[in-house]
Amino acid sequence: MPFTIAMPQLGLTMEKGTVVRWLVAEGQPFARGQALLEVETDKAVVPVEAPAEGTLARVLVPAGQTVPVGAALAVAVAPGEHLPSGWTPPAAKEAEAPPRAQAEAPVQAPAPAAEAAQAPSGPLQATWKARALARQLGVDLRRVAGSGPGGRIQAEDVVKAAAPAPVRAEARATPTAARLAAALGLDLAGIAPSGADGRIVEADVLREAAALIRRAQAGAPAAPPGPAGVARRIPLAGVRGITSARMAESARTTARVTMFREVDASGLVSLRELFKGQGLQVSYNDILVRICAVALREHPEANARLGEGEVEVLDRVHIGLAVDTERGLLVPVIHDADRLTIPEIAARSAALIEAARAGRSRPDDLTGGTFTITNLGMLGVEGFTPVINLPECCILGVGRIVRKPVALEGDQVAVRPMLTLSLAFDHRVLDGAPAARFLGRIAELVENPLRLLAAG
Repeated sequence: MPFTIAMPQLGLTMEKGTVVRWLVAEGQPFARGQALLEVETDKAVVPVEAPAEGTLARVLVPAGQTVPVGAALAVAVAPGEHLPSGWTPPAAKEAEAPPRAQAEAPVQAPAPAAEAAQAPSGPLQATWKARALARQLGVDLRRVAGSGPGGRIQAEDVVKAAAPAPVRAEARATPTAARLAAALGLDLAGIAPSGADGRIVEADVLREAAALIRRAQAGAPAAPPGPAGVARRIPLAGVRGITSARMAESARTTARVTMFREVDASGLVSLRELFKGQGLQVSYNDILVRICAVALREHPEANARLGEGEVEVLDRVHIGLAVDTERGLLVPVIHDADRLTIPEIAARSAALIEAARAGRSRPDDLTGGTFTITNLGMLGVEGFTPVINLPECCILGVGRIVRKPVALEGDQVAVRPMLTLSLAFDHRVLDGAPAARFLGRIAELVENPLRLLAAG
């Protein structure tokens, strides 16, 4: 008897999913519990397991298409059976991707034939560090040969691909001239040498650069300015599409107010160094999770959300950490953070962040948050206004630690590591005064983190 493989409901808020890839081909048998395909939700990439033993008779939704929950993805038959001629699954119409789903699927241009040997077949395999580095250096990963397991592209592969081509042996130049030519994008082979033994010196490179400028100025007049064209298109699908929709909904529906507070981070820095001295890998975020958990327990009005005609104050503290991944922004959640020690928080956050960046997060890892922390300090940002992560009512923005001169008692001036905290809150749920007291408690614990021990 044929049976369908449907798009599963992998989370309470999931409405649709995207087929990432099929792990079992048409006509191939599979066992009960075997992963048949991978599905991308608004939270993560999750394998879909077979509900029973059988054979995959027909794929209805190919990789890259997005369909609603419950839509038929494929038709399977029991072992030894075949799909009857003309058989149509009950949900066949749902399985047909609407035209907009076609637009949501990213189209990847094929690599040139000359480069086919370097381009990997199938889905591109690369670490998240390699993808981030490729974006930064402008390297096309399709033209990078991976050195990792199974041809997976590593960060060092991207660095090698971005390195300038070595100077030809016949173009002899001093080290200074070679570096300057590389910085200016000049070919040493086209520069006349004037140094000893026919070597190109710095003055030769500068002379060639000046000549290029003169030739450019003497050439045809510049074309009149025109409108900017589209360099590339990024489909608003999957995590990126969900993030876009939620950010817009948050900005449109909340009465957001942001408070800023600059605090002395000397105690925070010292506490982290104390943990490092004990051989524990603890980040500033890990300590801040514990600080916010204690503050939320003492100020439960900040651990709330807006319900139907009422404010719902929540009885458990689940803190999310905003994480930048190659697939977009994800917020893994540390559940019951107020019941954990800092080392326990560090262990959980490390595992959650690694899973999020590798695309292995479970739906439960990314749901249920009551408060969010977003830290842009590692990117050099000192202060910013974060967007509230609905249905939560508060989010804490964390900037970078900067050494600044600070006025002390007695008009003394000292240099201290200062940190800017920004608390964005929904004024429909939380008034300004209690929000200020909540932020004040966070600031107090940042400046005196040993009080966390007394807080239990």
